This record gives sequence, structure tokens and C-alpha cells, in this order.
Amino acid sequence: MRVAVDIELETQERQLLQRLSGSRSTSVRLAERSRIVLLAAQGKTNGEIAEALGVSRQKAGRWRNRYHQFGLDGIEKDAPRPGRKKKIPVRTVNKVIRLTTQEKPKNATHWSRRLMAERMNISESTVGRIWRAHGLKPHRITGFKLSNDKQFQEKLEAARFAHQAGSQCHDDPRLQT
Repeated sequence: MRVAVDIELETQERQLLQRLSGSRSTSVRLAERSRIVLLAAQGKTNGEIAEALGVSRQKAGRWRNRYHQFGLDGIEKDAPRPGRKKKIPVRTVNKVIRLTTQEKPKNATHWSRRLMAERMNISESTVGRIWRAHGLKPHRITGFKLSNDKQFQEKLEAARFAHQAGSQCHDDPRLQT
């Protein structure tokens, strides 16, 4: 059986946590977490804290451990989460860029989202996101030309990076032409 981490509070910490747990302007989450830490400092087990506050044992243990590791910062904010993973494989992105810039579709003057989506077996929205991210507008005939340059994709990436850097890079002589 695991033994809960002992929490020892100095007078200032205890006063701050008591103020946070009773304040009406404090978020409900922070007030609850403060109460968990205060009860833990009194020597209560996670089960006793859970029963007293109407939370799960795991929740009581989580916030006890977070306070022990990080102090007040540990209970003020939730732990960062990894977020959504990218769903578009790099190979797919590269192939969409290559087809858009170096080939024309059969029986059409330029690629549309629908045609590219059918050809690549991806959604039209995905095609649009790829084109927008790389500044491609194949429907604009006057401003869009196919390229025969084999290194076009690398140059496109470099230009996009320089454009994104914008005002941060305008003083850099290496990036000026």
C-alpha cells in the first residue's frame, strides 16, 4: 500500500491557502485544491480528505503530490496536456505541394480542392489547409504558375519561413535579396 506524501506548511503558506480556500474571488478549483492541501497538512489520509470534501481519493492524492512537488504553482494550474497530434503525414503534404506546383490535372486548367482531394484520397478541407499553410492559390491563374524547378518545394518552404518571420528578420542582411 502506498503512503501519502507528508505536507508541512509554514505559517505564511497556511495563511495563504486558508485565504484561497475561503475567498469568493478565487476559482472553485483553486479553493478545493487549497482545502485538500490544508487537510493533508493536518495529517489526514487521501481517503479521509476525499470523504470530507466529496472528491475521489485519486484527486486528493493528485493535488497533494502536485503541491509537494511544485508548491502553490502546482495547484494553481492544471498540468499541460499534449494537445492534438498532427493528422496530415509529411509525405501527403509534400505530394500535394508537388502536384499543385508541378502538374496539371487531366481535363482542367488548374487544381481545385475537390480534384486534389479525390486524387490524394484526403478531404477538401485538408487540401485547403495545406494550400493555405504554404501560400498556394492555384485558382488564381494570373498569379500562379507551374514550376519546373526540382528544388521548388525547398525554396517555397524557405520563402514561407522568411515571410512568417516577417518584421523580425527584415534587418537580417542574409535574408535580403
